[in-house]
Amino acid sequence: MRLLAILAALLLAMPAAAQEPDLHAPWDGILAKYLSEHPDGVNRFDYAALRNAPADRAVLEDYIATLEAAAPSQSSEDEAFAYWANLYNAVTVRLIVQEAPDTSIREIRPRLWSIGPWGVDRVTVEGEALSLDDIEHDIMRPGFEAAMVHYAVNCASIGCPNLKPTAWRAEGLEADLEAAARAYVNHPRGVTVTEDGLVVSRIYRWFREDFGDSEQGVVEHLLRFAEPELAAAIEANPSIAGHAYDWALNRP
Repeated sequence: MRLLAILAALLLAMPAAAQEPDLHAPWDGILAKYLSEHPDGVNRFDYAALRNAPADRAVLEDYIATLEAAAPSQSSEDEAFAYWANLYNAVTVRLIVQEAPDTSIREIRPRLWSIGPWGVDRVTVEGEALSLDDIEHDIMRPGFEAAMVHYAVNCASIGCPNLKPTAWRAEGLEADLEAAARAYVNHPRGVTVTEDGLVVSRIYRWFREDFGDSEQGVVEHLLRFAEPELAAAIEANPSIAGHAYDWALNRP
């Protein structure tokens, strides 16, 4: 018994193993302070408030710099997905804060012939300069389940799937993505049922190859996440009558 007591005392005296710092904690803090969940189902980000908060802007800059210094190629698949989704969303928020467009992200035109800011290099990761397009279309969609990528990245627009209120993380990633997809599909900006058929988000047209590459594939994807009432309405008339998307900024 005395030996056990000595061993217990030694264990208590040993310093606790240092925990790895939470890479995405700063992003959690920014989201907690500036993102709000509205009754209409669309999460809003207060870009103006962040624009007027130099200390928090510095936190965002430091967070993005920390991500740039990381090596996602050495991470697990789920860790890499969370990394890229958080980087995309943080860089998009920084862009809106810096550029202050009046009504839409598409007003940001780095080149006269461009519509939107997605093609310009914004960060450097593992020695490679990357644009938002590079992150979404060259890294995430080819490297992960493409359909689910669209529910993780946010383009600062009402029509987009919601900006998640907390950072994406490897832990619980599948469940969080399922929840994000379900929230979008069951919201009118994802699917609206009309007498003529379904009016669905233009995401399902722009990236139809990610959703079965056919109208039937899109409908099957929607049914995967539709709640019972919506699923019944889709099955009653499973034709797509039109597409819609609201580019207005997702601000309060």
